Amino acid sequence: MSKLPPLTRRLQRLSARAVVDFNLIEAGDRVMVCLSGGKDSYTLLDMLLHLQRVAPIDFSLVAVNLDQKQPEFPETVLPEYLTKRGVEFRIVEEDTYSIVKQKIPDGRTTCGLCSRLRRGILYRVADELQATKIALGHHADDMLETMLLNLFHGGSIKTMPPKLHADNGRNVVIRPLAYCRERDIQAHSLAQSYPIIPCNLCGSQPNLQRQSMKQLLAEWESENPSRITSMLTAMGNIKPSHLLDRKLYDFDANARIAHKEQPTDDAHRPNKPSDKTEDELFSGINRRSAKALEQAVNVYPSLSTKGSPLHRMQ
Repeated sequence: MSKLPPLTRRLQRLSARAVVDFNLIEAGDRVMVCLSGGKDSYTLLDMLLHLQRVAPIDFSLVAVNLDQKQPEFPETVLPEYLTKRGVEFRIVEEDTYSIVKQKIPDGRTTCGLCSRLRRGILYRVADELQATKIALGHHADDMLETMLLNLFHGGSIKTMPPKLHADNGRNVVIRPLAYCRERDIQAHSLAQSYPIIPCNLCGSQPNLQRQSMKQLLAEWESENPSRITSMLTAMGNIKPSHLLDRKLYDFDANARIAHKEQPTDDAHRPNKPSDKTEDELFSGINRRSAKALEQAVNVYPSLSTKGSPLHRMQ
């Protein structure tokens, strides 16, 4: 067996760590992997296929692509790729492209309507396939960009969580690439020669606010690489007592307010503050299985409340 490139092993370690940290996949799960044909979703599928081979628990995968009927969409690319990989798949045909083009004026951002339409369809398909989890390919950079978008334009501090329970009470969305950097995914994608399919909707909008956030982060990282690593770590190190949110902290009682946050399908839902210990992080997954998973993929030997895997992402 040929030795895996260090970059591939790195992505495998970090995705496995996210699965363990947030209990993203459990024994018997049927995981619906959303495959768009972009670098992120191809990498997501590869990481989950690897986990399926080495994990001490059994779970199944089914890849789903939503054919939105974009002009010149290469309909045979994904079926041929998935058949070659031996992956169960389903292609869902829904003309959301025409709806978005009809409803959104030229020059306006299409992402909001497009994502809502896709989400509804994918939730329905997940029910039809009896999938217990819906895996998306969002990575650490996506989470940072979303946090900045909400900070600068939404008046809130929140981002995409690694695990989201949908409003309907049935669907659970997971993001196994939450600890992975986009630059690593890009390099991995080029090395693997994935058959990339471009998006003619969001991929063709150069003036998106998200692109501005991406450029801003790139500039900051070029000035000081440790700045981005610190920001990523900060998302898992929230101190409500040092902010201004009276719904989270009782400043008179000097204590956090215990309440159950209402679930939301908003992709920008905030990640809950947490001071979990190592034992608590492993609470929902068999500890022996978690350790076996770490050994199988050579992830970091132990969890620490004093640091995140994001500290070691560079």
